[in-house]
Amino acid sequence: MRPRSLEAIVRSYYDHVDRGQLEALLALFHDDIEYERQGTPTIVGLPALRTFYESSRVIETGVHQLDQVLPGDAWVAVRGRFQGRLRDGQDVRLRFTDWHHFQDGKIIRRETLFPGRTV
Repeated sequence: MRPRSLEAIVRSYYDHVDRGQLEALLALFHDDIEYERQGTPTIVGLPALRTFYESSRVIETGVHQLDQVLPGDAWVAVRGRFQGRLRDGQDVRLRFTDWHHFQDGKIIRRETLFPGRTV
């Protein structure tokens, strides 16, 4: 796939997350997804990713702002900010860096880092 096409997929991922469109979000991922979030166990496989978004994710609602999107041949890197509310009612504002790796036009690996300070 062309880097621009991969970039469009990644941008749509954040839109689907922010709108709570679970089925559209899951359709972007490879069946063998490895989803690594700093400080938590790696999520492996599409069924586990579904469970994460349905019940394990600590975020209730929020909005991602993408500050930088860098597409490569088989990956897209994103730097941005998130503002939202956790399931426990706490408001959260933070920065993030994501790497989305692709195979067969789907995200096969996602890595998320959260820098130490909020925005």
